[in-house]
Amino acid sequence: MLRIALFLGTNMAILLILSITMSLFGIEGVLQDNGVDLNLNSLLIISALIGFTGSFISLLMSKWLAKKTMGVEIIKNPKNETEIWLLQTIKDISSNAKINTPEFGIFNSQQMNAFATGASKNSSLVALSTALINHMNRDEIEAVIAHEIAHIKNGDMVTMTLIQGIINTFVIFFSRIIGHFVDRVIFKVQRGHGPAYYITSIIAQILLSILASIIVMWFSRKREYAADLSASKLVGSNKMISALKTLSTKSQQNLPDQMAAFGISGKREKNYRSLFSSHPSIESRIESILMNG
Repeated sequence: MLRIALFLGTNMAILLILSITMSLFGIEGVLQDNGVDLNLNSLLIISALIGFTGSFISLLMSKWLAKKTMGVEIIKNPKNETEIWLLQTIKDISSNAKINTPEFGIFNSQQMNAFATGASKNSSLVALSTALINHMNRDEIEAVIAHEIAHIKNGDMVTMTLIQGIINTFVIFFSRIIGHFVDRVIFKVQRGHGPAYYITSIIAQILLSILASIIVMWFSRKREYAADLSASKLVGSNKMISALKTLSTKSQQNLPDQMAAFGISGKREKNYRSLFSSHPSIESRIESILMNG
């Protein structure tokens, strides 16, 4: 089962830190002047401030975290013919997609996979695993690169950030309402907020964030289909289908959880697990290319 991607994990951590910090410094002015009722307008504004701040910080950190977490070696001066070809291929496909050539890196992994990340279309990173480079032919590698370039061209990282910001806003908003309810109804606090409000709010925030990731994962699955189709237009549907088939037959595992959201691999998940999967099954992706490519 695919778990929370690095972006979601980072976002949750930053959100938690921001929430606790604002609470400690008394910035959360969420009560009416009477000190009893919630000021929903103020709460919504504060929730949006925390929510979008957390999301955009996650986006700005995404490329740096990807490099550190995955151990990506950035290739600037190619050491062999393969690296020369890879850099030229990325440059050519980026040019066809009308975006700046992203940074290119290789990470050491026995799993065939790749990912793209970055704060903007013109400040991004594409990375391939050593296993993918060693086990795919050049047509298939070209298709994988085109898939990752498509994520960048389509602005998926920024769009996910905006969606996450909206989700964060409502997670903060409803977690505070739950905390207020517990404080007033269960612990009978009459004015202000007691410790139960803060503790309950943080617990509710974590649980709601996990549930809300279902929405982000749904978006991620939709964008995988779009990236496949865009890649098919850039390099040809036969190459994209061949790459997916190779992934299906040779790769038994997915990209480590930290970078799952923008990886290329995917396996069929069943039951509730599919709700938390960042990728559709490879079979359904091939089906989509054949129907729409």
